[in-house]
Amino acid sequence: MSKVKCNHCHLSFDDDIMIKEGELNFCCKGCQGVYHLLKDDGLDSFYDKLGNKTITPPLKLDNDDLEKFNTASFESSYIRTTPEGFKQIDLIIEGIHCAACVWLNEKILFETKGIIEANINFTTNKAVITWDSEEIKLSDIILRIRSIGYNAYAYDSSIADKKATQAKRDYFIKMMVAVVGSMNIMMLGVAKYTGFFTGMSDEVKWMVHLGEFLLSTPVLFYSGWVFFKGAYYGLKNRVLNMDFLVASGATLTYIYSLFILFGAKGESYFDSVAMIITFVLVGKYLEVIGKKSAVDTLDKIKSTLPLEAVVIKDGKRESISLNSINIGDIVEIKAGDKVPVDGIVKKGSGSFDESSLTGESLPVYKKQGDSLYSGTINTNCVIEFEVTKDFKNSTFSSIVTLLEDSLNSKPKIQSKANEVSKGFTVSILTLSFLTFLVWYFFGVDLGFDYEGTNHFEKSFIVAVSVIVIACPCALALATPMASLIGISLLSKKGLLFKEAKFIESLALTNTVVFDKTGTLTKGKLKVVKTEISSENQKKLNLLYSLASSSKHPVSIAVKKYLEEKYDLTYQELYDIKSIDAKGLSAKYKDEDSNIFTLLGGNKQLIEANNIAYEYESNKTTYIFSVNDEVIATFELEDEIKDNAKELLSYLKQNNIEVIMLTGDNENVAKDVCQKLSIDKFYAKQTPIDKANFIKKLKEEGKTVVMVGDGVNDSVALSNADVAVAMGNSADITMQVSDIVLLNSSLMSLRQSFVISKRTYKFIKQNLAISLVYNIITIPFAMFGYVIPLVAALSMSLSSLLVVVNSLRIKMK
Repeated sequence: MSKVKCNHCHLSFDDDIMIKEGELNFCCKGCQGVYHLLKDDGLDSFYDKLGNKTITPPLKLDNDDLEKFNTASFESSYIRTTPEGFKQIDLIIEGIHCAACVWLNEKILFETKGIIEANINFTTNKAVITWDSEEIKLSDIILRIRSIGYNAYAYDSSIADKKATQAKRDYFIKMMVAVVGSMNIMMLGVAKYTGFFTGMSDEVKWMVHLGEFLLSTPVLFYSGWVFFKGAYYGLKNRVLNMDFLVASGATLTYIYSLFILFGAKGESYFDSVAMIITFVLVGKYLEVIGKKSAVDTLDKIKSTLPLEAVVIKDGKRESISLNSINIGDIVEIKAGDKVPVDGIVKKGSGSFDESSLTGESLPVYKKQGDSLYSGTINTNCVIEFEVTKDFKNSTFSSIVTLLEDSLNSKPKIQSKANEVSKGFTVSILTLSFLTFLVWYFFGVDLGFDYEGTNHFEKSFIVAVSVIVIACPCALALATPMASLIGISLLSKKGLLFKEAKFIESLALTNTVVFDKTGTLTKGKLKVVKTEISSENQKKLNLLYSLASSSKHPVSIAVKKYLEEKYDLTYQELYDIKSIDAKGLSAKYKDEDSNIFTLLGGNKQLIEANNIAYEYESNKTTYIFSVNDEVIATFELEDEIKDNAKELLSYLKQNNIEVIMLTGDNENVAKDVCQKLSIDKFYAKQTPIDKANFIKKLKEEGKTVVMVGDGVNDSVALSNADVAVAMGNSADITMQVSDIVLLNSSLMSLRQSFVISKRTYKFIKQNLAISLVYNIITIPFAMFGYVIPLVAALSMSLSSLLVVVNSLRIKMK
């Protein structure tokens, strides 16, 4: 019976079972349906991209499970909301085999109304999809994916742990098979090489070759299958990778040895086949251990939280899972318990260990109204708190998410190394072929000794040695190993890098821009002088109410001072407006319907409203007026943060320019800069002014780091090459920053520069090691001084050298 290809999946089947449609043939109704769907939607160019490759026929799904994707429980577990208000989810798309599959899925999703963005990673089959929930439901998106023959399910981070554990176990078994096989082959090898010099009959030699063949075959095709698989997928995507070099070198040596086994003259190299696979597999196993270690680190962090929490409902206490806790629930925690989600203390008071988040060893006292953060430990009391964030959006979960993302991201230098690696493989294959030709046709003329060997054997083995010794394992490991260790070390210091690429950016920084309040200073202003012209109780109540309407450090300090000195009551204000870099305005309507215009802020605010008032001070001032009459003036001071001088001294020593931008007045800014020896500063800066200043620096070709509090500086932070935000504004910093200082310590910021520079230095060292290794060893192999066995050993040693060198990052 003749075989024919299905017009959709390109798989071949017996002609009599095919569904006929004119000249078209389909193996099933699924393929037939998808084929016409793509034709109707103008996506039939998919088949041009697919070429001669085959794909799996569409999965047979009944779609009865679609409604689960629209449930509230599914959304709370897997769907997040973007700052723009769109929905976003990570999906694993099942059935992707090649780049054409990725193209088709992205194309069909992009052309679906309501989908904003869809990006699919071919390596992991992970898709990040953003959509407008008012235009399309998630179940419709899943159905759209299924309609073209694929399936999708929600990505779960626990899957990454299972895969990493499975990969580690699989590599270990493969490696042990290779090690056992290689050890036994080497025992036979000793006999063979001894016999080479002392004499060995052909029958005995053949038995030795047979034994080596039996031992090397499972090593090549079982232990080495990972390299064949990697080479296959690389070729499918027109990429010649490291696996292709290993697989081709070992296979060519194996085939040549088979010829020797079955009667050809010469020596077999089955021992070299086994050792090539074994040594390279050891390098691969080290890489897998590194990845598993990173997953284990995350798993260890996650495991520190309890699985359930005690929620009080209608006076009854009930243990429920963390994912089931809702905003507004009342949660009870006892001494020794970890806070499961973020909240505000409603009942009780006591000390909390926040070292897991901030690195601060001293307990922090919390009372009614204070914020609690997930992951911190209740040390000595029973507390009831109201939940302000669900588990998915809590501080602890956000930190874990940041760590996951940073460990999965790649620095720019790694992308460059990967590009070099691609060209490197083609170059090595070319060199190997040219080496074979030169040795085969001109080897004797060049004066090389061929005694005891034939032209083809010598030429072939030298060419294989070139392939094996040049495998770019060290080049492939150079960046990820150093980045992995650097990111882990930084996280232990209370520094969260959203992506590994910021290690490189921080290392190459030449300009750092600081906000003042809350960044270089403690942000806890204290009133040191007051002038209150009228102690009319009503007006002081209005002052207290206006100060209570702002979270700015100046307003907070004034409010605190008033609470300590007076017994005031809050008045309901309206039309409250924030005026950039100046202060607040509001209105108040009394019982007699009289309207009062209130102003509270710096001198520029008063002058902008044409209020005549003379007051000079080199400190931060807060002036309060009612209906154009100044009622009170406050002078405030802020303390310089600990370790600020040490940080700035370090930056200057490393030729990094330091600039301070502040919305405060010239005198205050100048006073702070004099204390910290900052030469360049700009005062009276609005958030837009700061953002434009950052843009200007970048246009001048500078690599800019912006350090701010994550609130007023959010626009400027978003414009910097690297945005560093203090952890004391945790809810904002997670969104606007690239690096989070959990403990808000400037010493930690100094450490981030030190560790980043050190990590980047070791990345460059690793790349240099791999390149120097190849520059030295490849010529030796080309001139015939290295057999495949030694080539495999030296190549593995270069990978080991890169791993050991990366571990040195932790030594200081």
